[in-house]
Amino acid sequence: MSLRNELLEAMKDAMKARDAIRLSTLRLVQAAIKDRDIAARTKDECEGCGDEQILQILAKMLKQREESAIIYEQAGRLDLAEREREEVAVIRSFMPRQLSNEEIEDEARKVVEELQAAGLKDMGKCMGLLKKRHSGSMDFSKAGSVLKSILG
Repeated sequence: MSLRNELLEAMKDAMKARDAIRLSTLRLVQAAIKDRDIAARTKDECEGCGDEQILQILAKMLKQREESAIIYEQAGRLDLAEREREEVAVIRSFMPRQLSNEEIEDEARKVVEELQAAGLKDMGKCMGLLKKRHSGSMDFSKAGSVLKSILG
């Protein structure tokens, strides 16, 4: 089952269960996917979003909500921070397992060896290969800092 269909089924289940938070979060995800589909159609890409693009959308939404939760906590709005964290949990349930820091470091070293990268000028190639292999399961900001320390 594609990720798109999995999200639709989860939305139907949330409606039946009257789970308001899960339902509203999944509706936000569906709206973001629809926006990306519309943007793709203007570029004559009629298929719409694939699973990889949906994972990118989910990762972006996850990051936004985590940052918002921190800001709300700092402002003393714990109710809003809690709501953001609940949305994070819903979105994260559709993401593949995230690699640990050690796994990110191991994968970065493998890519550097495989591409025979020598210096920061090869960082783009390394990041490209990491993104191709681990889309949705790796924090690329961490991977970028690991690659800098290896290549620099």
